[in-house]
Amino acid sequence: MRLPRREFERLVSTAIEGLPEDFLGKLENVQIVVEDSPTPEDLDHRRLPPGHLLLGLYRGVPLTNRSVFSPFSYPDQITIFQRSVERIARTPQAVVEEVRRTVLHEIAHHFGISDERLRELGY
Repeated sequence: MRLPRREFERLVSTAIEGLPEDFLGKLENVQIVVEDSPTPEDLDHRRLPPGHLLLGLYRGVPLTNRSVFSPFSYPDQITIFQRSVERIARTPQAVVEEVRRTVLHEIAHHFGISDERLRELGY
């Protein structure tokens, strides 16, 4: 399932806009971008072998690891990898669901929730 970039970015925006206001207010200084595919460095960052499907990536300092004494930091970044999502989604509805799930998963990392805990929660 392949979508034009603008349509895919709209799905990402819709997933973000659907978040509760409490969460949206805590997404200050977070940049959310769409890229085609992960780079080798992205895969290295997650310790994944080449060819592994990485749907999204959070880079930054989770809110749970920050303090008033923390130095200034650049914006956190959440990247959603369009081609990876499209490879596993076979229908337009599956793309919508996977984009939403991936956006929520990466935002959860911003809030300090680990992959292990997300698996326990069904994400």
